[in-house]
Amino acid sequence: MESSNPNPRQPEAELEESLYAVRQKIQPRAVHGWFANWRVSLVLVTQLVYYGLPWLKWDGHQAVLFDLAARKFYIFGLTLWPQDFIWLTGLLVISALALFLFTAVAGRLWCGFACPQTVYTEIFMWLEEWAEGNHLARKKLDSTPWNAVKLRKRGLKHVLWFVVAFWTGFTFVGYFTPITTLWHELLAFNTGPWETFWIIFYAFATWGNAGFMREQVCKYMCPYARFQSVMFDPDTLIISYDTSRGEPRGPRSKKADYKSQGLGTCVDCNICVQVCPTGIDIRKGLQYECIGCAACIDGCDQVMEKMGYPKGLIRYTTENALKGKYDDSGILSHVLRPRVLVYSAILLLIVSAFLVTLANRVPLRVEVIRDRLTLSRTTDAGYLENLYTLQILNMENRPHRYTLSASGADNIQIAVDEKLLQVGAQDTAQVPIRLQIDPASLKGPSTTVIIRVQSEDNPELVREVKSSFLRR
Repeated sequence: MESSNPNPRQPEAELEESLYAVRQKIQPRAVHGWFANWRVSLVLVTQLVYYGLPWLKWDGHQAVLFDLAARKFYIFGLTLWPQDFIWLTGLLVISALALFLFTAVAGRLWCGFACPQTVYTEIFMWLEEWAEGNHLARKKLDSTPWNAVKLRKRGLKHVLWFVVAFWTGFTFVGYFTPITTLWHELLAFNTGPWETFWIIFYAFATWGNAGFMREQVCKYMCPYARFQSVMFDPDTLIISYDTSRGEPRGPRSKKADYKSQGLGTCVDCNICVQVCPTGIDIRKGLQYECIGCAACIDGCDQVMEKMGYPKGLIRYTTENALKGKYDDSGILSHVLRPRVLVYSAILLLIVSAFLVTLANRVPLRVEVIRDRLTLSRTTDAGYLENLYTLQILNMENRPHRYTLSASGADNIQIAVDEKLLQVGAQDTAQVPIRLQIDPASLKGPSTTVIIRVQSEDNPELVREVKSSFLRR
């Protein structure tokens, strides 16, 4: 068989290796500015919420706790059971639609400012800069052979990374196991096997993704980068380089008249590339690797300010604005376009339905099971009797007493050991009951009956369930 290698002298291994691009390690340059301040603020806010929320108590429970073992979700005094899964689904749908809306309006805002991958990469880069120095010092350290100084700096960096990653993993598990209990177990080296696994796994994932993979996650692993283009249109705000102002680019002195030299305002300093966490050149146009962090805007504005040029060579703008279809002042007037209005209407409708149904949620579940072993029997008083079992679930954080009643036929009577049932907080009770009906009032072999369970202290807390009453 003839070889597919076009160069018989070149080994197959070398040929295959040449087909893959070698990753160039990116050491982003630190940048300051309006958008950088926003990123710092959102990092602090999101992590204050993430790390602090599990320690917050609410109504005697952890404020936010997804207790999978007990099948209960505690969210600020609201207890959701498996029967309430529709509301958790609603939250996911609302989050997805909100992401679509934000993307249609202003691109990858989530990726650039609030995505966990972006947030933890930012934190890890802060620690890396503190331990190893600025981007030039880090590049020099990368090329330096291993010695005591490099070992000390790299060791300090990884110790800091480990502390943040481990505490992140511990906090993550603390949303599923009460965090105070988990803390005491951790101090006693007595955490369960699954808790230990997830703490280590999540810590390792944080350490690897934010410390090493970084932009590779955004470029190759995140699906959002692949389908974002279907949510963009020519009126979507995106980070763009204004070629009409910047080209032709070239270096020059601050005092030079660049217009007489036939140059644009771009001095070709490459700072926009140096500050980019994914290493792209925004001057080449919109690229799927761009996460919308706006670091290039801050970097370019600093250069424009030093050169005495107008800011905004790289800015948030739209494709139509760059093409001159309208000025930048007209961008906001094009925000309310059909796509945005449809997303907004759907999102408003779902949020309204979510809030209304949640507000009208009755924290009481009742199920009835008719005894199939005994279809019907006759009492001493001549009534027909069917046997049932009521399962009452009190979903509130306080006990209730319930009264039982029945309807659906004339002279229907309910026989139960206790007319007033006590059910503890977040507890269930199984109650055997007997329904008795005068045979003369029955019109067929089966009659629909309604059993009503109502709280004594809160009349609005009521449930009605249907069942069938059999003559024979």
